[in-house]
Amino acid sequence: MKKLLKQINYSVFSVTTAFEDILNANIATWVMQSSMQGKMLVVALDKEDFTIELVKKSKILNINLLASDQTSLINKLGRKSGRDIDKFKKLNFKLDQRGCPILLDSIGYIQCEVEASIDSLDHEVFSCAVLKQITLNKDKASLTINDLREKKLVRG
Repeated sequence: MKKLLKQINYSVFSVTTAFEDILNANIATWVMQSSMQGKMLVVALDKEDFTIELVKKSKILNINLLASDQTSLINKLGRKSGRDIDKFKKLNFKLDQRGCPILLDSIGYIQCEVEASIDSLDHEVFSCAVLKQITLNKDKASLTINDLREKKLVRG
């Protein structure tokens, strides 16, 4: 019998951020709207990720909703460190007015500013103000954790 939390079919996102001239991106599934008006959301980031270091310094991030045809990004953005490689090499992106990356092949992105954070054992949960939401590719289907399980790109 699967554990209850393993049955939730989360959407898959890439959190992008920038600090000074350094860009980074990761993969995240724990993103949730946290206000009825859609003006706040929370995102959990792994404490070992380079992304979290940059988010703490810059207080900015974009949450890019990945499309079902973007499974190749799991290895590129999720299993390698931006400390060691340029994750944006050969990636279709542009920078927003704050210098934060937007993944142009994603369904869209939510531009955020960090307001607070809380420790959550191996992750840190960031409460973010939503500055704007932009749809880029409305006809694409979103990538989900079940899609990744079917392709054996995640455990469990």
